[in-house]
Amino acid sequence: MMYPMSSSLESLFLALAVITTGLYAGLMLTFLTSIMPGLAILPDERFTDAMRRFNEKVPGPFFLLLFFGVIAFPAVVVFGDYGVDRVLALAALACAVGSHLITIAGNVPLNNRLAQSEGGDESAARAAFEGRWNRLHRVRTLLSLAAFVLLAAIGS
Repeated sequence: MMYPMSSSLESLFLALAVITTGLYAGLMLTFLTSIMPGLAILPDERFTDAMRRFNEKVPGPFFLLLFFGVIAFPAVVVFGDYGVDRVLALAALACAVGSHLITIAGNVPLNNRLAQSEGGDESAARAAFEGRWNRLHRVRTLLSLAAFVLLAAIGS
């Protein structure tokens, strides 16, 4: 038999889900609207070098906390007995999982190929990377934003 969790525990997990998902969506949106347009005007060598340096630094502790938090906290909300709107929570979780699948299956392999191409033809490396990475990033950003909005709607 499952017993409903206290209201304060429910609020805590929902707040953690909203906060981590909002921060993650904000990071994705910042890359989409500011960082990538800024890098787009750089010459090939500077663009590829900058992306390689980002890709070395981004998977640090803060990013990993967010990356796992946007799955873990909504999952606790979905599968716990919290009396929240599980349909919205499940939709948010599905969006977050979709965003992560794009990251793992699309963006990370492109990042790895770009890293391996260092010291080669930077123009060719950029051509193989930039357009596809940006298309995948747009989709994962939209999914991350959708997850955030859905979770925020639960708390309102």
